[in-house]
Amino acid sequence: MNLVQRVEHWGDTHHPQWLDIVRILLGIFLCYKGIDFLMNMGTMLALITNKMSFGSFSSMLMSNYIAFAHILGGGLLIMGVLTRFACLIQIPILLGAIFFVKNDLYRPFSAVLVPVGTLLLLIVFLIVGNGKWQLLTFKDKV
Repeated sequence: MNLVQRVEHWGDTHHPQWLDIVRILLGIFLCYKGIDFLMNMGTMLALITNKMSFGSFSSMLMSNYIAFAHILGGGLLIMGVLTRFACLIQIPILLGAIFFVKNDLYRPFSAVLVPVGTLLLLIVFLIVGNGKWQLLTFKDKV
């Protein structure tokens, strides 16, 4: 067995049921944030443009990637389909979010706690995987 298969096997055998509820709630939160980013695209574009020196096309491309990756990844997490892929497309976004708000780290009620908590949950689901509550099971079809 290679490393990926061992991690997947360990995740399948050590997965409590309450973790599925946390996965579904995380997916709902990510879908909400994706829709929120789409509704406030101008604010997000201004933030990206002020923090990084990209061109207008690159900023627009990055902001659309962030919004649609949150919606797609959140939907996949809710259904329990391709959970590790959904986590992989979210992790770079959350690392960027942590670096964007790192200046607020020492303020009370810091905005960095939400991306850090979300990133930690995504890392957990990257390791643990789907769980028993999922829409499709690819192992049964293979």
